[in-house]
Amino acid sequence: MDIFDKCFNFTRARETREAGIYPYFTPLSGNDGPRVRIDGREIIMIGSNNYLGLTHDPRVVEAAIEATKRYGTSCSGSRFLNGTLDLHVELEKRIAQFMQREAALVFSTGYMTNLGALSTLAGSNDIIIMDKADHASIYAGTIAALRATIKRYNHNDMDSLESLLRSLPEDKGKIIVSDGVFSMEGDIVKLDRLVELAQKYRARIYIDEAHGVGVLGKNGRGSCELLGLEDKVDLIMSTFSKSLASLGGFIAGPEAVIDYIKHKASPLIFSAAPTPAATAAATKSLEIIQEEPERITRLQYIADYMLKEFKALGFDTGVSNGTPIIPLYVRNDERTFIFWHRLFDEGIYANAVISPAVPSDEALIRTSFMSTHTDDDLNRVLDIMHKVAKEVGII
Repeated sequence: MDIFDKCFNFTRARETREAGIYPYFTPLSGNDGPRVRIDGREIIMIGSNNYLGLTHDPRVVEAAIEATKRYGTSCSGSRFLNGTLDLHVELEKRIAQFMQREAALVFSTGYMTNLGALSTLAGSNDIIIMDKADHASIYAGTIAALRATIKRYNHNDMDSLESLLRSLPEDKGKIIVSDGVFSMEGDIVKLDRLVELAQKYRARIYIDEAHGVGVLGKNGRGSCELLGLEDKVDLIMSTFSKSLASLGGFIAGPEAVIDYIKHKASPLIFSAAPTPAATAAATKSLEIIQEEPERITRLQYIADYMLKEFKALGFDTGVSNGTPIIPLYVRNDERTFIFWHRLFDEGIYANAVISPAVPSDEALIRTSFMSTHTDDDLNRVLDIMHKVAKEVGII
């Protein structure tokens, strides 16, 4: 047996390339936010998580440039040793204030944030209870928590969660981990009941707001703010790679808990610190979110409009509700690739999602929208989607 055998026997990618319907690793030659350039063509982007369109805001770009001029291109060390800048400390203070938490800790990526926080918090006497649709980084964090017990409940099914909690020993430490906005389904955690169950069964609550911060709530603090339950949630995690137009992530909560993670999390201690440019860009984006709430208002309008129109055209949008993530279910891998390719030909870039990212019978085209999409952009997307979906037999 050769360890490379699995590589040589992997043919799925090659077969879809040969069929001309491979939808991944497409290089962009330009990116203005709602529109991108690929092979000399301008294409409407409806696959990005750049929800507020800030990646091209001149103020964010200038902040990244100025930070690079002052601090260089890299911190060349971990946060734990020589890699912490005053920029990192300032961003953590601002995040804690914005999220109304005692403290916050910045990691180099969102994936590392979940990996580091969960693997550090959960030990041999603890149980992590997670939604089956939680993000892959949460799964990675639970797997890395080698001594902890892992339990999963059906997606957003609070009866399933209670049944699970009822079966667990009372003397174990428990933490319920859920996405605030689920990244494929586009629905929002049923936090009111989750909070009730956590209190009843003495469990802590950890909410991943990667797709909630800058998207939901009057102030953009996410699903917990939208649902009026921020003070009932123990830890909130989010990323900078969506609304905050950068790269990195944070965990926010009680100061003692954050300090513990800060001194124990291997992904923080043994990774290079976020670059000066990424840190400054996230800081400036956070400022803009607070100063320009109309961006969130526009995004919510677009989310509601597109969901209503997709449903009217006959698309299966699953349980998406009130978020800019709207899945269009195809439920067949090959047809999903064909649908994606025809959309691409017509000037629309979305995301083809198949197993293992979703269950094998839930293949979909994932659409996500930005506050900077124009009404003309949206209506053109709807016209092309309608035309292509009928051709392919989706609707």
